[in-house]
Amino acid sequence: MFTGIVEEIGEVTAVAPSGDGVRMTVRGPKAVSDAAHGDSISVSGVCLTVVDQGPDWFTADVMKQTLDMSTLAGVAPGRRVNLERAMAAHGRLGGHIVQGHIDATGEVQEVRPGAQWQVLRISLPAEFAPLVVDKGSIAVDGVSLTVSASSPAPVPGETTNDSWFEVSLIPETLAATTLGARVPGDRVNLETDILARHVQRLLDFSPAAASASTEGGSR
Repeated sequence: MFTGIVEEIGEVTAVAPSGDGVRMTVRGPKAVSDAAHGDSISVSGVCLTVVDQGPDWFTADVMKQTLDMSTLAGVAPGRRVNLERAMAAHGRLGGHIVQGHIDATGEVQEVRPGAQWQVLRISLPAEFAPLVVDKGSIAVDGVSLTVSASSPAPVPGETTNDSWFEVSLIPETLAATTLGARVPGDRVNLETDILARHVQRLLDFSPAAASASTEGGSR
């Protein structure tokens, strides 16, 4: 489990095929400073397990499902990635609860510079739009961010794929993470708030939802 507070920007140094996945080596001196075999490290929001390590690098296996679900598909040496070690039980939760389990990828649609910050508008699949709320939390490439705006809810009876949200990046975030280099068209990893996901799941099993499903099937 992570907090979404990036500790350093690492760099992918090697990628080798491994079955239907890949074995990836990442340079990250701080990330491996106290790491051990089997430890978890978030790589741009993806929770990976250390299988080998050196003084300033670690290697992890990335399975096909992870490649299919995240921006690690097509990863190559030279890519810069956000790194965070797993949260210590006695540590402070500086961001929000981040599992390192990517829901989907989104596309940067717009970058609006401000006096001291940048606003990013990012698309997301329509099915995840209900889980993103203004002033709520979301992890983008493993960075804990606060949603500053979101697309309106669709009109009943209408469907739309134009779902998006915005985040405002302060100078520290721009400098300390890879988000400062994002441009329109870039893909990013998205993880919605786990609390929102649980609430949605509970509502799916609520008596009202079950009744609606039954009534719909009986017509």
